[in-house]
Amino acid sequence: MLAPVFILLLLGMVAYGIYFGASSSIQQLAADAARTSLAGMNQSERQTLVASFLSNNASGYLFVDPTKLTYQANDSAADGSEFIVSIQYDARNLPIWNLIPSAGLPSTTISRQSTIRVGGI
Repeated sequence: MLAPVFILLLLGMVAYGIYFGASSSIQQLAADAARTSLAGMNQSERQTLVASFLSNNASGYLFVDPTKLTYQANDSAADGSEFIVSIQYDARNLPIWNLIPSAGLPSTTISRQSTIRVGGI
């Protein structure tokens, strides 16, 4: 009698764990791409470094399909000494969406960003 409830709870924990793992991977990917961009002398070089990093390394992050990534990498409009890498990930293929659709599920797009100061202190 308790087995169906237990199995549903177990599957829910696994599905949410995969979603949180993908979310964490996207945040780490944004942070690593931002750190890589520090080698660039201007916005164009930093954007090229971010694009190269993402194309070469995104497949190495847990639960991330590189074909479902989009990103923006630009200098901050508010502070020219900051560079912002924003990544959006289409998470529709993760197993969490197979749970009860009427439940309060998170967004199907995972959006994370990382900001790094360029040019020293």
